[in-house]
Amino acid sequence: MVASANHESSQTKSRTVKYRKTKASWNPAMQAVPVPGIRRMVNLAATMKDVIHLSIGQPDLPTPKHIIDAYVDALHAGQTGYTMDAGLPELVTALRDYYGKRYNRKLTRDNILVTNGATEAMYLAIAATAAPGRQFLVTDPSFLLYAPLIRMNGGEVKYVPTHVENNHQLDPDDIIRAIGPRTFALILNNPNNPTGAVYPRSTVEAILEECAYRGIQVYADEVYDHLIFDDNEFASVLTCAVDLDNIMCISSFSKTYSMAGLRVGWVISSQAAIKSLRRYHMFTTSVANTPAQFAGVAALTGDQQCVKDMVDIYRERRDKVVELIAQTPHLTGYKPGGAFYAFPDLPAHVDGTDLALRMLKETGVCAVPGDSFGEGCTNALRFSFSTTCEKLDAAFDRIIPWMAKQNF
Repeated sequence: MVASANHESSQTKSRTVKYRKTKASWNPAMQAVPVPGIRRMVNLAATMKDVIHLSIGQPDLPTPKHIIDAYVDALHAGQTGYTMDAGLPELVTALRDYYGKRYNRKLTRDNILVTNGATEAMYLAIAATAAPGRQFLVTDPSFLLYAPLIRMNGGEVKYVPTHVENNHQLDPDDIIRAIGPRTFALILNNPNNPTGAVYPRSTVEAILEECAYRGIQVYADEVYDHLIFDDNEFASVLTCAVDLDNIMCISSFSKTYSMAGLRVGWVISSQAAIKSLRRYHMFTTSVANTPAQFAGVAALTGDQQCVKDMVDIYRERRDKVVELIAQTPHLTGYKPGGAFYAFPDLPAHVDGTDLALRMLKETGVCAVPGDSFGEGCTNALRFSFSTTCEKLDAAFDRIIPWMAKQNF
């Protein structure tokens, strides 16, 4: 009886279990991924009222109606399943025909891979090739995606600076001097984000010739290839390269057709490179959005007047922001040739991050500090003119008198 009572007591007595506190076991490569400066500014602006955004690089113009109609028609037709891993056959064909004609380059469907926006395309290109000991040349400033992706996959970043006094043009001699024994690839963003610089044919050809001679890969981010304001011809790598053996040309519908949220991009490269990237793509996102790919077919095969109309609007805004920056104390500007960004300098000793935060809090205008885009541009600001001329005027009506009061 006593033994039975003790047994029941031991069963009802609660046990105290101590667990060790542990941190999440993140991949150490995550340390290479910073919190984007754009996101920091936008998050702060979201807590405020009456903010004018000159921050986010997203088209504000409406997506052309025939593209929206194609998207909706695809949904109604039940086109909601997977496509081929390389992309919707109709879209791959349309890309082959459109870019083959635009850049006078003979392409096949095997030269093309459709991705979830240009972001996935660049991710695939870098993640599939970056490795310890491989050095990537990147312009400074440059789009904030490249350097973290290179570093988190074991590669090394070597910056090649551009300067406001040269309209942020890229000097081919600077690229050639930067090439060393460990140089594996060059990221060429043309037109450039954040500067809006458009590199002429002579620059692109000189760089491609040197890279081909030395066996260096060129990953060309050309998402703004249609947003050209002053030049009659855009010098795509598809036009300037002798062949595609060391070239990956990356673009998307996001900027040209105001389709940023539909997430359809692509890589154009050699058949061998596309074959390898297709295999990687199958284990990342599998396929791009199916109805959006049908919308892409409509974009490429439909009337292109919508693109010309949008470029005319952006050109007017470009001229407006150049004029307003010239009127702003302590800003040194230039005339960007494409995209929808201006990247003026502050005095050399001024911290752009500190100034951008104070400007947001005190004027309600949100811009992006230069250190979001590189190591040598901490005294710069990026203004996106993907907004109306009226909002640009309203923003600088606040900025100009505020900057005049700054005692640098």
